[in-house]
Amino acid sequence: MSTIAVSPRTIRSVRPVRPAARSTVRLTRRGRVVVFVMGLAVVFLAGFVLAGGSTATEKSEPVTVVQVGPGETLWDIADAAAPAGRTAAMVEHIKDLNGLEGGSLQVGQQLRVPLS
Repeated sequence: MSTIAVSPRTIRSVRPVRPAARSTVRLTRRGRVVVFVMGLAVVFLAGFVLAGGSTATEKSEPVTVVQVGPGETLWDIADAAAPAGRTAAMVEHIKDLNGLEGGSLQVGQQLRVPLS
């Protein structure tokens, strides 16, 4: 059987913490509105600064609009617009310009095609 010896300790008393003094500065209703409006202005200004680097503000390239005819494929359209040997890259570029997910087209659909 084990024995445990406990030695008595002296507990120091802790001084009570006094509450912090309240600030005498208070905002009126008009002051709260001014602070709120200034905060909104900072948020909008930050949004405009960050949006300045978006791709929508870049210089646009010259394009022509092509209407898809019966039996035409995206490859045919890209082959006509691309320099020799660059048809696959032009297909991807046309898909990016027009927001196309796949390569399927509809007759009469209008596509933006870059001018070479």
